[in-house]
Order: sequence, then structure tokens, then C-alpha cells
Amino acid sequence: MVEESAYWLAWAQISGIGPVLLRRLQQHFGTLATAWNATKVQLGEVEGLGFQTLEKVVQQRSRLHPEQLFTKHQQENSHFWTPADADYPRLLLETPSPPPILYYRGEVELQENLGQKPMVGIVGTRQPSEYGIRWTRQISTALAKNGFTVVSGMAEGIDTESHIAAMKAGGRTIAVLGTGVDVIYPHKNRDLYKQILTAGLVVSEYPTKTPPDRTHFPRRNRIIAGLSRAILVMEAPLKSGALITATYANEFGRDVYALPGRVDDHPSQGCLKLLSQGASFILKELDELLTMLGAIPQIDGVEASTAPEQLMPTLSPELQMVMDALTSEALPFDFIVQQTGMAAGSVSSALLQLELMGLVSQLPGMRYHKS
Repeated sequence: MVEESAYWLAWAQISGIGPVLLRRLQQHFGTLATAWNATKVQLGEVEGLGFQTLEKVVQQRSRLHPEQLFTKHQQENSHFWTPADADYPRLLLETPSPPPILYYRGEVELQENLGQKPMVGIVGTRQPSEYGIRWTRQISTALAKNGFTVVSGMAEGIDTESHIAAMKAGGRTIAVLGTGVDVIYPHKNRDLYKQILTAGLVVSEYPTKTPPDRTHFPRRNRIIAGLSRAILVMEAPLKSGALITATYANEFGRDVYALPGRVDDHPSQGCLKLLSQGASFILKELDELLTMLGAIPQIDGVEASTAPEQLMPTLSPELQMVMDALTSEALPFDFIVQQTGMAAGSVSSALLQLELMGLVSQLPGMRYHKS
């Protein structure tokens, strides 16, 4: 049996099918394996799949063999997750456009992937002032010492300072790249890259050997926002990738904080704009910032053996129906659909919500059981 992960990979190879359409396909059909075998008419029912894209799907999928493709891809890219994998980062999975393939190198910490260890993104200009550098170092150090993982993009300037400060404080850091995970950019950060591999992760949606491209970096900013429970913008001019990250963070329901600066300082103009739009201030009292960040709810697993029955949250009828169909043993997705009598897309959405609540766990092959 071909695993669901292979179909995420296969669909990602078809031109015109991006992360948003992939999510719609998965929600409509329940699994991408089912979508792969759907007729052209059935595929046409999915919102956003136009005539030209449908033609590409029909032509290109006939030449692709998911199992063979998956095996070959594993040989060239040994470490990657797809949304079908239990270890795929939960917070990123919440977003409307999770990468169909997320490559990684370094030391994995499953608490981060499960959303049980808080991750905070720090972004900003490549040409920071002494003021921006000082505050980036102070805040990254404080976050690392208080158990937060610092997420950034390994660019020059604010990104570099945040990674270095977090590691110097004994914490973990994650770098989201706009290249393959084996391509170091900028090259001057080669030593930093090596350090991150021993104290965290580098991740990317691009396969190995992918060189830097100007279109990749704005897209990777959505991953920084998606992985993080909050985004801190330290210094950013009005035309800045950091503002793109903040925009994604707002769309994903993440908190955005900005470091205030003088109104006539060019590197602070973007931060001042964010503050005028409702971002929270980063103030001198770092304890207050840490308290606010710590107050953001975590995704906590519920241990069935120790959690009192009265702690089970009240579920909507749809979620309860799916929950009642599950057992402590893993069940295939199709079986759960049959048991509930619900549409596959509705079951898929309910299972994702139950996973995020810590009530359900997913195993490889689209199998689910009560946590």
C-alpha cells in the first residue's frame, strides 16, 4: 500500500498545484490518495481548480508513480516531513498553506513539532542599527533562557543576531531558509549554519541543491510566521521582508510585537507602521513581554490514564461524532468516514481540530487513535 506521504509528494510535482490547492484537495477528498485516483469531473468540483490546471493534472499524473517517486526522493532528500506525517509541525499545519514537503537538517525536538514548546519568530532588517542589535540580543537571550525556541531566517542583520544570541544563552533556534537545506546563504553565515545544526534545525520547503532565488524569500516568511506563536519585529524599514512576515502572522492569528524607534529613523519606519496598525509594543520591561508570550495557549497533550473525565472539553456534535468513532487502537481514515457517515472533508477537518486539542493522534498511513 502506498503511504499518504507519497501522494503529498506526487501532487506537489504537478505544476499549478500549490499549498493552498493541496489543502483544498485533501479536505474535499479526505486523502490525497483518493484525490489522485479521482476523475477529471470529480476534481473539477474542487474550488480553485480551473480548466487549464485540470488539464495539467490529467496529463502530468499519468506520468508519475507516487511510490517510485517517494523512494527516489528519499534517496536524494533523506529528511523531510509531509502533512501526513505525525511529526509535521502542528502549528504550521494550522495555516492555510502548509508546505506539502518540509525538509530539515539538525536536531529534531518533538515538543516543538507538537506545539508543546513555545516558538517565537524574530525578524528585521539586514542592516540594523546598534540599537536594533542590542535589543535583538537582549530579547533573544531572555527568550532562550526562559525556554522559548527562537525562529528566524538566517539572513544578515537581525536574523543572524537572534540565532547567535539564542544559542549563546544555551537555547534552541530554527532557521527557515529560502534555499535547499544544504545550501548556505549568505555564504558568510556558514559557521552560523554549522552551529545551528547542533543547537536546533534548518528547515525549507525547497529540495536539496536549490539555489537562492528572490521569489523564495517572501514565501519562506509564511513558514517563519506559521511555526511561531508570535512574531517580534525588531527593526524594519517600510519596504521589508519583516513586514511580509508580520502580515502572514496577522493572517494566521499570531500575535505581532514591534520595537518602537524614533520617527525619523529609517530602520524604524516599518515598526512604527505596525504599531499604528495595532501591533503590541516591545517595551523596556522584558519580564512583561515574557509574561505576555507565556500567556499564549500551548497545545497540550491529554494523557487518558491521568486526565480526570471532567476535564474532557465539551465538543461540538460533529467533533463528538468523530471522537466516538475512535478507539485506543489506530483506525484507517476511510473506516472512520464509514463509521461516522460524514463527508470525508468534514471528517478530515474534525480530526485536525481534535489533534490540535491533544485528543487524537495521527500515525503514518492516515491512521488515527485516541491520545
